[in-house]
Amino acid sequence: MIKENIVVGEGTKYPLRGMLTLPENASAPVPAVVFVHGSGSSNMDEKVGKLTPFKDLAEGLAELGIASIRYDKRSFAHPIKMLREKIITVKEETIEDAILATELLKRDSRIDKDNIFIAGHSMGGMLAPRIEAEGGNYKGLILMAGSPRRLEEIMLDQNEAVMRSGKGLLQWFVKTQVAKISAMFEKMYELSDEEAKKKKLGNGTTLYYFKEMGEYPASEYLLKLEKPVMIMQGEKDFQATLEKDFAAYKELLKDKKNVTFKVYENLNHLFVNSVYGNIMKAMKEYKVEQHIGENVIKALADWILNAAS
Repeated sequence: MIKENIVVGEGTKYPLRGMLTLPENASAPVPAVVFVHGSGSSNMDEKVGKLTPFKDLAEGLAELGIASIRYDKRSFAHPIKMLREKIITVKEETIEDAILATELLKRDSRIDKDNIFIAGHSMGGMLAPRIEAEGGNYKGLILMAGSPRRLEEIMLDQNEAVMRSGKGLLQWFVKTQVAKISAMFEKMYELSDEEAKKKKLGNGTTLYYFKEMGEYPASEYLLKLEKPVMIMQGEKDFQATLEKDFAAYKELLKDKKNVTFKVYENLNHLFVNSVYGNIMKAMKEYKVEQHIGENVIKALADWILNAAS
């Protein structure tokens, strides 16, 4: 494979270090994938503990004839600048850079510009339909461990799972926090934008971050979308769950012929083998070195090449 260092957003306020990975000895322009991170700060490999899902996928796909671009998330590359910004939404945090990465691919003669796909993981999967609509214009969408539900619903569910798993003081603390945050979310959409911007949730995040994202739900984009969509889910994912999030996709899109659903037995949120299967042990689980299996990468490559044909 060929690996080239690139810069996404070169010349802008937020240049991002990235990697273009290409198949070796390609005789014609090849399909390509833009990888979009989940929530939080993350480097181009989407490194969590000892796991590097985007690196695994990029290198695996290159061996099967598919190029990709991955890059440091803006909040990872420019944390101080981001903190200085008064209001941050997913548009500044994720969407703008995904579109810049796509444009960079389209300018590369080695890439088949008519066959560029977006692969969003976790919150990136939730945002991928909006990125497509706001300028991505992809051949197809890959939603990995995402959800059609709103971010605040998922956040509350995760906190409640922690509360149920915790004991004593931890359980009491989380229960208090869940009640407080739930009360803020309850009437969020009744607030004006300016009112929501004044309500802080910690780490520089305001209620407006959730309100703005919630006003552009993935469900609305997906119902209108006719392009190929691949929805991938790990059976043992305790962050975006089979029971709530994947089931919500299946119910929402049950009549859509353009959607392919795939569940991977015993895999977690990062598409490696589940170790503990408990949200309280998430970081411990992600510190076990593993790599995304060939079965996941091949299924993804087969779907991309079929959609590109």
